[in-house]
Amino acid sequence: MAALKVLRRVAEAFVGTLMALMFLTFVLQITVRYTARLGWIAESVPLFNPGLYGWTLEFCLLLWVWIIFVGCAFVVRDEDHVTFDVLFNHVRPGLRRWFLILGGLAIVIGLGASILPTWEKFYILRLKKTATLSSLFGDWIRMRDIYAVYILFLVAVTLRYAWVAWGAIRGTGAKEVHHGPGRLDE
Repeated sequence: MAALKVLRRVAEAFVGTLMALMFLTFVLQITVRYTARLGWIAESVPLFNPGLYGWTLEFCLLLWVWIIFVGCAFVVRDEDHVTFDVLFNHVRPGLRRWFLILGGLAIVIGLGASILPTWEKFYILRLKKTATLSSLFGDWIRMRDIYAVYILFLVAVTLRYAWVAWGAIRGTGAKEVHHGPGRLDE
């Protein structure tokens, strides 16, 4: 379990770095946008020429995709998700266990079944180039590289919920869901 905590911390640092990059890119977009209105700035400081920054929008979208999928796969805990636990918390533990087993298996089957078709779609995406990121990264980056994180997400979440279902089958993990202070029933 210590290795999982270390991996979780690494994932948090990675997502935090991506968020910082996204923020800095956003600040760059704003700076260039408002200095572009003043033509003399773009003429005197060629670095602020708005034609050089078309890549920033696509780069922010790339970062957003990676933040969402890495964050959901490795950073967000089960208790951080929005849940509809009113029914779950008011049934006996044996029925809670079945909820966990059936819910976990549904997620495992649904996401697991989508891994192969998604992988096959990536075969096509290896040919498609990005619109503007080649000016930043070079010609090697493809759409497959941007969306490859989705396969990682599918595998990680499938394994996580397989573990949840397995824990429920073994008889662990069917406790009430408490999300900390601020609950209406406390």
